[in-house]
Amino acid sequence: MNSDKLSERLTAVASYVETGAILADIGSDHAYLPCYLVRNKKISKAIAGEVVKGPFESAMKNVKKEGLENNIIVRLGNGLEVIEESDGVDTITIAGMGGPLIASILQEGNTKLDGVKRLITQPNIHASSIREWAVENGWTIIDEEILKEDSKIYEILVLERGQASYDELEMKFGPYLLNEKSPVFIEKWKRESDEWNRILDSLEKAGATEEIHQRKEQLRKKIELVGRVL
Repeated sequence: MNSDKLSERLTAVASYVETGAILADIGSDHAYLPCYLVRNKKISKAIAGEVVKGPFESAMKNVKKEGLENNIIVRLGNGLEVIEESDGVDTITIAGMGGPLIASILQEGNTKLDGVKRLITQPNIHASSIREWAVENGWTIIDEEILKEDSKIYEILVLERGQASYDELEMKFGPYLLNEKSPVFIEKWKRESDEWNRILDSLEKAGATEEIHQRKEQLRKKIELVGRVL
């Protein structure tokens, strides 16, 4: 993967960035995503944020190699603290992290979201954490996508301002994904359910402590929810 050819996952993320957006890519790694968007003339300005020094230096090197220093500013910092008011950022991408971490980055950086119109998130796991954050903070899901790449399954959630409420199934599985029920969606949740059943079987043979009892009840609930969807 490079800034000429992104992974399928990041290509999908890029497709939700509107033409002319001013982007902040948080956890930008090599800054491949903002470089790709600038090179393809979809955007002309971006902030690439990294909290780890190694990836920050890789992003700096890649932006310089591409000759995009006038278009992409690379900053070292935690989460949304890399965004300055004068940047005029209206779109944020956060990809390749767990859902709870993405939700915590958005929560901790809430004051940086004042001028932001669109959030494009790609959680590797626990996407429901982002849906919960959205409902609690005045954002609504306008689109979702699920895709498989190199045997791993990823979800993309696109959020804009608005009030929303989701029922238990929509919160767990995603309102758009639940409506579509694509083959990848079915594969993901069959895989999850099979794993939960495997763990439940092993717990049935374990001791009868209160902790084990609660864990079994949690697993049964998850399995029951998947059964209602598939």
